[in-house]
Amino acid sequence: MASHHQNNTPRGSGGDNNASFGNDSSTAMSLDESSIHPSATPVSVNMTGGSFTRRGRRSSNGASTVAFAAGSPMFSPSAMSMDQTPASVAQQQMVNASNGTGAAVGQLGGGEGRKGPLALQTKRLSVDVSSHCNGGVGSSHHPTEQTINAAGNDPDMSLWDSSWDVREARVQLRRASKECNRRGLKLASRRAAHVLSAPSGHGRSSVADGSFGQINPPRNDLNPIGIYLRAFSLYLEGERRKEEQVTELRDPLERTALYNSNLPRLEADLHRAKELGNLDAFGLYAYGVVLKGLRGTKRAPLGQSQSETKGGSIVPVTAKGDAGGDTAHEMLIQSILKYPFNWSAWLDLGDLCVEDPSIDQEVERALQPISGHWMYHFFCVHVFIENKANENAIAIIEKLAHGNSAEIDGELESGFFVQSAYLQSQLAMAYYDVRDYDSAHEHFLALSEREPYRLDHMDAFSNVLYVKDQNVALSHLAHRSVTVDKYRPETCIIVGNYYSSKGRHEKAVQYFQRALKLNRNYLSAWTLLGHEYIEMKNTAAAIEAYRRAVDISDREYRAWYGLGQTYEIMNMLLHALFYFRKAAALHPHDARMWCAIGGCLLGLDRRGDAEKSYERAVSLGDGEGIATRKLAELYREDGDEEKAAKCYLRHLELRYHSQLPGQFTGASADTSPAAFETVVSNVRVDEPEAEALLYLAYYYRDNLEYDAAILCATRLEDYPGPEKEQGKGLLRDVRSRMDQQAGCGMRRNINNARQNHNTPAGLGRRGRDNANLSMDSNSAANAESSFEFSP
Repeated sequence: MASHHQNNTPRGSGGDNNASFGNDSSTAMSLDESSIHPSATPVSVNMTGGSFTRRGRRSSNGASTVAFAAGSPMFSPSAMSMDQTPASVAQQQMVNASNGTGAAVGQLGGGEGRKGPLALQTKRLSVDVSSHCNGGVGSSHHPTEQTINAAGNDPDMSLWDSSWDVREARVQLRRASKECNRRGLKLASRRAAHVLSAPSGHGRSSVADGSFGQINPPRNDLNPIGIYLRAFSLYLEGERRKEEQVTELRDPLERTALYNSNLPRLEADLHRAKELGNLDAFGLYAYGVVLKGLRGTKRAPLGQSQSETKGGSIVPVTAKGDAGGDTAHEMLIQSILKYPFNWSAWLDLGDLCVEDPSIDQEVERALQPISGHWMYHFFCVHVFIENKANENAIAIIEKLAHGNSAEIDGELESGFFVQSAYLQSQLAMAYYDVRDYDSAHEHFLALSEREPYRLDHMDAFSNVLYVKDQNVALSHLAHRSVTVDKYRPETCIIVGNYYSSKGRHEKAVQYFQRALKLNRNYLSAWTLLGHEYIEMKNTAAAIEAYRRAVDISDREYRAWYGLGQTYEIMNMLLHALFYFRKAAALHPHDARMWCAIGGCLLGLDRRGDAEKSYERAVSLGDGEGIATRKLAELYREDGDEEKAAKCYLRHLELRYHSQLPGQFTGASADTSPAAFETVVSNVRVDEPEAEALLYLAYYYRDNLEYDAAILCATRLEDYPGPEKEQGKGLLRDVRSRMDQQAGCGMRRNINNARQNHNTPAGLGRRGRDNANLSMDSNSAANAESSFEFSP
């Protein structure tokens, strides 16, 4: 949830102001209300002798003035910070004097006639600070009398004799806050907003008087924007407080029991505002976010649908005319229908659809009025990818990028979203999820070339490079990411993957932990951290990392799969089977999940269920060949030679297709002779492939398919293993059989010719039948005695 809510503060904004001007936030203070508010204590100016005195109670030692050097009749803008005013400087100097931080008489900017970095350019200012020592600035009460008497006709002090226009000041402060915010100067913008709250006269806090745990009800004169800002600010404040509490807890049950304490109060306030018709699209979005945090897609039971405050506590009340109150997805849909461009509302609605698929039809019907809007299609892409329906997501992305082309002035214009970096990143992620790493690599590479400073989704790109063993490209990506922003979580993941590819697992763990310090809810970091602990044989730490990942999101199938692997290593097969089934339920089209389930079932002596799991893995395209190999071994043990040969042949086909760039491994088997020859001749031979080739060579020899047997045995001549010698022996045996078969055929033809010439037809037929029967029995015996299996 919190990831969808935008944080508009860029890194480093406002920091330049502090660095260049050396100001502390306490120094750049706004004028207090007593200096500009009409109801403040009157102030008079006394310019006698080129100095002014602020009168109040004098101190006991009589030293009650602060002299400020002045060298010019005007204030110097170039020597002063943008966030400081002359009055604020003088005010701060008086505060320092009252606190004993300086001498009783201090000089700002040097002596007479010398300009300092922040010189007050009047002839001479003397300030009586005795009032501040006994209740002035920084004290809990104001002085009884503050007068600054003006005397004389000094033109240099006309600035202090003028009154400030409060209304004009508020206009200027609003303009300053807006302009600074547009330019990324967050500190200056916040400073202007803080000063603006002083002359506004509305300084009431949203926190109830006397307690920080209670929240005042919203003001009745708030407009829809004010309602939204108040509600969303309180929501974010509650989320921040919850995250702080989560970091202090170690028990997973205690962490999951925490919730945003502001939600019940916000639900009551926003429900009341909705009933009064005071919520716009963004107010409805805030209401939907609050309901999502409280109950998800569930409707509140009758009598507990809303809450209200009585006597300082929150009590449930019944929503009149509504059997159960509002739901989160209903409010989000209403917000989207009013304003479909709020992508945060779409994301929250997508999360609800993924968590509770039962609302899919209701959401689809409610969004029917805008089903032709392109934002709706973006939403469908997001939901399909989250639900692992990647083929549907790819089809919609292709339609969005290229399907909206139009002919303008006789020329064909490309689609509106053909250059969308977001769509290209989603397309790359979809190919990554279906494990088509070549296509994913192509799109990620194009995305990084188009936007070289982009770090979003680059951690997934590093995973692709890691799987493809492209260490040089991974090194370049790591260096570039560190140059762009070394303290982004994505950068830490990329660097961690680089060190993992080098076998430096301790260093990889260090960077994955750094990523978690930057973002505690980073799923990929927790999962990869568990993988590294597995490599380091630290099963306890791996289990903890994987559990933290599933605590954040129970749809992270990689973490469930990692838990299964960890328990399988510990030989706790029942636990491993449970976690593998969780992973398979979330990602049912991944053959690895079913291979893992089959391995656990086989270890539990459930051969029938194991065979079914392996068969499903083969049907899903077992590119790694694990299921086909295991299934072939099971069929061999059962004596089913034909099925075993088919599995070995399928294994070779899958391994061959996995070597081709951009090929899906789920293609149907091609049994044609040409395809068989292509696969056997070009597949890369490793230990599993050598075993498959040797078995197929024996199988084809015993079935008198000598050409196929020779082709399989010939591929073993280049393999440096025991199968090489067995293949050579098999070749000699097949050739001798072919020669023997050829000799027997020639002799049979000669004998048939002689018998037809010298013997009667009937006797010759009977003799030929007896000879053929004897020959067939001998060949069958030879075949039975020579059939062997590879070790």
